[in-house]
Amino acid sequence: MGLTARIHSTETCGTVDGPGLRYVVFFQGCRMRCKFCHNPDSWNTAGGTEVTVDKLLNDALRYKIYMDFSGGGFTASGGEPLLQAEFLAELFKQLKKHNVHTAIDTGGYADVSEIDRLLSYTDLVLLDIKSLNPKTHIDLTAVKQDKTLEFAEYLNKKRIPVWIRHVVVPGITDSDEDITALAEYLKWFSNIERVDLLPFHKIGEHKWETMGLPYSLKDTPVPDKEKMERLREIAKTGVSG
Repeated sequence: MGLTARIHSTETCGTVDGPGLRYVVFFQGCRMRCKFCHNPDSWNTAGGTEVTVDKLLNDALRYKIYMDFSGGGFTASGGEPLLQAEFLAELFKQLKKHNVHTAIDTGGYADVSEIDRLLSYTDLVLLDIKSLNPKTHIDLTAVKQDKTLEFAEYLNKKRIPVWIRHVVVPGITDSDEDITALAEYLKWFSNIERVDLLPFHKIGEHKWETMGLPYSLKDTPVPDKEKMERLREIAKTGVSG
């Protein structure tokens, strides 16, 4: 029997998870418990739908003409796709045989010793850095930041292109000092192509309520556009070259 994985859902023409039009698979399971997560139903590793490599490969290749025309490809998101690294490595290997661009959207919470084979078939990593403040990171995600930062440094060592993502949460990760610290940290990397600041939103709040989970950011406002633009200017200084 071939490798199988559990997935939460798919998106056939994604436009925000890497370059061009993307076939995006949201993998099931995550060890982080981010307060702003819009898919808390993806946390449970036993949830979702079981699929094979061939199933995802064949589904994705149906959209290859759009990928090729737009400079797009396949993105593994989550949940946390690195929890199913063995499956993903085989899937990416098959995708590369068809010259499909591969990307991983991840919080980087993984053991680097387990992902070498996967990275050998990976063209781009979209790395979510929640906070560089250890206390804030634990408060936001319920886990330490160590694995994410180790993963970031490993990607730099392997010279794999990275787009950094950082969610701006008012009152938590939205100060000039927060973004300056992030930019200063990233300056030491040679593989950072973009730093994207994403405004906090409440799209997934209803899922928290449906699952009977307390949504602690209920009264947190969406960041205003003017502040986001100022923070983005600061963040640009962390881009390589």
